[in-house]
Amino acid sequence: MNKKMRELLNKIAQKRAAAKEFMKDGEGKDLEKATELLNEADELQKEYDLEARMYESEKEDNTPSEEEVKEEKEKKVEENKEKVLATGIRNVIKGNTLNETTGTEGGFTVPEDISTTVEELRDAVASLADHIRIENVTTNSGRRTFKTRAQAKGFTKVGEGGKINKSGKPDFTKLEYKIAKYAGYLPVTNELLEDSDANIYDLITKWLADESRATRNNLILTAIATKEATDLKNLDGIKQALNVTLGQAFKPTSKIFTNDDGLQYLDTLKDEQGRYLLQPNPSEPSQMRLAAGATTVPVIVIPNDVLETKESKIPFIIGDLLEGIVLFDRQQVNILASNTASVTDFNAFEEDMTLLRAIEREDVQVRDEKAFVNGYISTVTP
Repeated sequence: MNKKMRELLNKIAQKRAAAKEFMKDGEGKDLEKATELLNEADELQKEYDLEARMYESEKEDNTPSEEEVKEEKEKKVEENKEKVLATGIRNVIKGNTLNETTGTEGGFTVPEDISTTVEELRDAVASLADHIRIENVTTNSGRRTFKTRAQAKGFTKVGEGGKINKSGKPDFTKLEYKIAKYAGYLPVTNELLEDSDANIYDLITKWLADESRATRNNLILTAIATKEATDLKNLDGIKQALNVTLGQAFKPTSKIFTNDDGLQYLDTLKDEQGRYLLQPNPSEPSQMRLAAGATTVPVIVIPNDVLETKESKIPFIIGDLLEGIVLFDRQQVNILASNTASVTDFNAFEEDMTLLRAIEREDVQVRDEKAFVNGYISTVTP
């Protein structure tokens, strides 16, 4: 309510109060005068209503929309994340420990909201971790128990009064994990650490995401490689892997993982009518699908520098990695910064730079080796 609105309300109240007095029985009673005052009050009321509408309209014009409020809130959250990370690194350099969970080592644990951003950046580029099972754990070791896949044999026929035989019982297998530590370091100029919080944040989060993605890709490929590689030979071998080796248990949810060389190989395959077998998914054009007989299988392409072609053998990992591989994530990323440390022939003090060291903790295990085929197609003609 503005000043004019308050003044109008006071005048209206005065007019109505005066009209009430003229309506009282006695010598001062004057209905004509009372009517005149009430009419004046009504006109003032109209003026007040218009003023109130203008006031509310101006408020709406100056009030940010829900989208603007959301954007402003997100901006403040991002600015806070940038400040937290930059302040953390600067304080560690000064010798101040920000988080007791890192112990006497110093440094600090990357806060959850920053870790979430790292995850998003990590998944923005080709990452095998997008296709496997990830289980968050709070201990450095443990185990999981799974029921094994056994063929049910059915009930046996029993005659009247006959003895019922014991049916088969389920078998179980145990999967153990042991969290390991993976670390790396990055030298940065001291001038950069004196730069804006946003620049420090962008540098560190991208570095963490890139290195973490590469670490996980390596661990996943190492786990897959524990299963003996199968020579698929050609497209028929891919079909056999899907139809027979994986079968109906995994074929419906299987994908083909290959590299740039594998994409080139698949992209040249044609059917008897000369139509290419590799086609984009109509609902998602960036996603490729291979028509392998009666089955259409998604094709995931991992760059050659991640999934390498070795000894002229193009890798073809086929199956459901969500069932086949599991990553146990300790969910801890620690950063330590030092402007006096030395690494091999690099001396941060002499170079007037700062070394940032990051550590993360995880483990990757084969969850079900029957869920995938570790295959290859050789480019060498026999």
